[in-house]
Amino acid sequence: PPLEKVGVQFVKDVAPYELMKIRILNGGHATIAYPAGLMDIHFVHEAMQEPLVRGFLDKLEHDEIIPTVPPVPDTVLEDYYQLIEKRFSNPKIGDTVRRLCLDGSNRQPKFIIPTIADRLKAGKGVAGLALESALWCRYCFGTTDSGAVIEPNDPSWDRMQATAKAAKDAPAAWLAMDDIYGDVGRATAFVEAFAHALNVLWANGTRATLTRYLAGKL
Repeated sequence: PPLEKVGVQFVKDVAPYELMKIRILNGGHATIAYPAGLMDIHFVHEAMQEPLVRGFLDKLEHDEIIPTVPPVPDTVLEDYYQLIEKRFSNPKIGDTVRRLCLDGSNRQPKFIIPTIADRLKAGKGVAGLALESALWCRYCFGTTDSGAVIEPNDPSWDRMQATAKAAKDAPAAWLAMDDIYGDVGRATAFVEAFAHALNVLWANGTRATLTRYLAGKL
């Protein structure tokens, strides 16, 4: 069948498209998941209606994620971002925040940490990605900002929760999960940015922390 007539694209090398999808779409899911979860938001489209969550996605994608994606043939990265932003905002999809938060211990090393590694290698800032990691850590503590209990949401939940509790007073404990963070967890620039973000989160909560980040004051 003429699949190209319904939007199927035939390419010689799928790798650039896969990397674009992993970083912008999957990384975008991770970006909105944990702040939305901590703010007791149920659906993904509802998260996109929250200006702080949508703003976090937009700023992090444009400042830190999209710049790490190499050129993709016949593709404008900004157009792709706009497409996934519309998808995330579509109430007909009915995707849940909890599903996006699921299995971070396997997803973060694929969708977020390689982006951090690339930025560190290039000597670029990682404040937003450090905040994303801190939000994941805070989520794994097991309560939302309102005090609601977060039910186990990772195959390694016991480990993640215990480590998140240790990290509340010693942020480096989270980054010491070497199977997840590897060299990134030992990079001074990231260690410092993560510790700062997590400390601000615990002191001020998700809303205030996102507000500071969006104002360039984190």
